[in-house]
Amino acid sequence: MRGSIGVAGAAIAALCLVGAQAAAFERIQAPSPKPEMTENCPGLVAFNRSRVLPASLQLAQLKFDQVRITYIGHSTFLIESPRVVRIATDYNDYVRPPVLPDIVTMNRAHSTHYTDSPDPGIPHVLRGWAEERGKPMRHDLNVKDVRVRNVPTNIRDYGGGTERHGNSIFVFEIANMCIAHLGHLHHTLTQQQLNDIGRIDAVLVPVDGSYTLDLDGMVEVMEGLKAPLIIPMHYFSVFTLNRFLDRMREKFDVEFSDTPSVVISKTTLPAKPKVLVLPGR
Repeated sequence: MRGSIGVAGAAIAALCLVGAQAAAFERIQAPSPKPEMTENCPGLVAFNRSRVLPASLQLAQLKFDQVRITYIGHSTFLIESPRVVRIATDYNDYVRPPVLPDIVTMNRAHSTHYTDSPDPGIPHVLRGWAEERGKPMRHDLNVKDVRVRNVPTNIRDYGGGTERHGNSIFVFEIANMCIAHLGHLHHTLTQQQLNDIGRIDAVLVPVDGSYTLDLDGMVEVMEGLKAPLIIPMHYFSVFTLNRFLDRMREKFDVEFSDTPSVVISKTTLPAKPKVLVLPGR
């Protein structure tokens, strides 16, 4: 991997050794092909806003149809909207963005994906699980030009069993685009989950192949989501990353970025689905 960012300098590898590799999880097979989605994820909340931004917000250097995605490390990204709403994914105690987010999302499979002590200055803290075990958590939040919603998923428990609705896939609708963060995904997706997620423009995907979903299953999820842009996360070595990229090269283009940030828009998404590797830990 080329490049790194100082904010992700914490010893992530050591923190991620949370225990022995979990037993293989029974995969939920999703029917194929995935039907086209027309209503779930068009980003209408964001797109129907005025295209004229106040001068005070133009410092973000994002046009009305752009989103900036910055890889902070592990499974944490900073996502910024044209109206300067900042979102941090899998917000935790070890890897945090350099600015205070307006919205944070969390998943609880491991401590590197959540915190019990979020910064009190964060207005919106969205946990991907409910306090009542086995009950799905539901979020549908609108802040300025951003909509955040979630699709609950199951996780393995430490005994090798299944904890229903233990985590969530978070979907961010910004600037007429939908960006999905898969979190600590442990299984392939049912047709209902694919329907609930809807049409995706960019997906942030864990590619370790062991603590989360196995490699075959994750490739299946990528084929089902059909996102034009795929950004890997949650890998612990160059070997692990390359193992995923080698599989993806069979059907997808692969590109390495020199910087941890990328600005995307509907008009600049790749015509052929592409994996974009952002430098980071």
